[in-house]
Amino acid sequence: MESMMTCCRCWRSTGAPRRSSTSCSGRCVSARRRSRSSRTLSVICRCISSRSESRRCDCTPRTTGSKSGHMSPHHRDQSTDFISQAEVCFFYRHRELEDRKKIQHLLALVGPDPGEITYFHREPPHKVTVPQKKVLPRSHEESKGVKPRPVSAKGSKKSSREGEDATISEQYKRDNQTLLLQVEALQAQLEEQTRLAKEQVEALLEDRRIHREERQVQHQRDQDTVTALTDKLQRTQNLLHESTRDFLQLKFESRAHEKSWMLEKDRLLRELDSCQERLREERGFPEQPPPLSADVPLISQPKHESSHTHREEIRALREELKQAHKLADMYREQCVNLETDLSQIREEGDVGREIFKERSDKMANRLQLMTKRYEALEKRRAMEVEGFKTDIKLLRQKVKDVEKYLFKLTLNVGPDQDLAILHEVRQTNSRTVKVQSELKNLRAKIYKLENDLRFC
Repeated sequence: MESMMTCCRCWRSTGAPRRSSTSCSGRCVSARRRSRSSRTLSVICRCISSRSESRRCDCTPRTTGSKSGHMSPHHRDQSTDFISQAEVCFFYRHRELEDRKKIQHLLALVGPDPGEITYFHREPPHKVTVPQKKVLPRSHEESKGVKPRPVSAKGSKKSSREGEDATISEQYKRDNQTLLLQVEALQAQLEEQTRLAKEQVEALLEDRRIHREERQVQHQRDQDTVTALTDKLQRTQNLLHESTRDFLQLKFESRAHEKSWMLEKDRLLRELDSCQERLREERGFPEQPPPLSADVPLISQPKHESSHTHREEIRALREELKQAHKLADMYREQCVNLETDLSQIREEGDVGREIFKERSDKMANRLQLMTKRYEALEKRRAMEVEGFKTDIKLLRQKVKDVEKYLFKLTLNVGPDQDLAILHEVRQTNSRTVKVQSELKNLRAKIYKLENDLRFC
């Protein structure tokens, strides 16, 4: 006995992957069809299967009786009821087989739909239970008193039906075992798929975490470089300020020294003039003593010694004056050299800034120009690729149309159409030559564009 085909869509509701019909041991068939007639057909199949299930549930044989040869009238009525129920069941089963053959024939005509797959498995709706009465043990005398009855045809039918029921129950058991194995296999596949999905999600999360850490490290590194560069810039600015301050301080000090040297020179010149006047006065008036002054000390020695000392002092003062002049000239030259160096450095800095600014402007303009050219080339290349694709599609469509036309000509060819066919073949040859020339031109253009892009 074959069990009913019950539709199970649990695997689609749980989100399990779709399996082919071969994985379900030939019990899976496609239920949805490409058109409205196919959908109505699947609805009819489900209605027929549910109707047959309800009929099977209603007509399950409930047998009661004993295995003894003697049957009471009540038992005989039950056996007749069982026979009538069994006949009804066999009638419905025969009708079910016919309906199934019709369904298979319709499915073969319509064809399977690759969009949706419905799984069917063989499983009885309920286990058939056959309640039996417990046979009371009889005594030996009663067994002797009862005469053995000949076995009738109904008894043989009952035994044959019981054998069939036993084979059906064994077949149910085997089907249940196979279905359990299939369910276990599908559960294992589902677990494997879920495990693989979890592993994939974990791997993606790990990659995301690694990328995030790399971005954070790169950001930290960039921040460190920026801080280092800012510190370096600050140090250079501080050094520049210090150097300019030192230079200005040295300049002010040199000017102050120059002023002090000029004052010292004036003082020495005044002293020299005063000494010369006193010397002249001493030579002109030898009897008169020299006048007292704050700068020149009193001379209490003889004239010869005083003149000699004055000469020595004048000579020393002259030497000091010469040295002071030399130092002043040297310091003046140093100041002039430093000022020229500073002006030269400033000019070089200004020139370098201007050159750097010009170069940076040129590089920015060149970069903008190159980016615009690259974008224009990319846009042009995309448009040409789209044009080539459309041309190729049109050419393929033309080739298909030509093939269809030739096929129609070959189908509808007659004895009087040979010249027309030759004329059409000649025209198609000319068209094919044109198409080949166009294809060659397109290939040449493509190669030229590839070379241009390669050298760009």
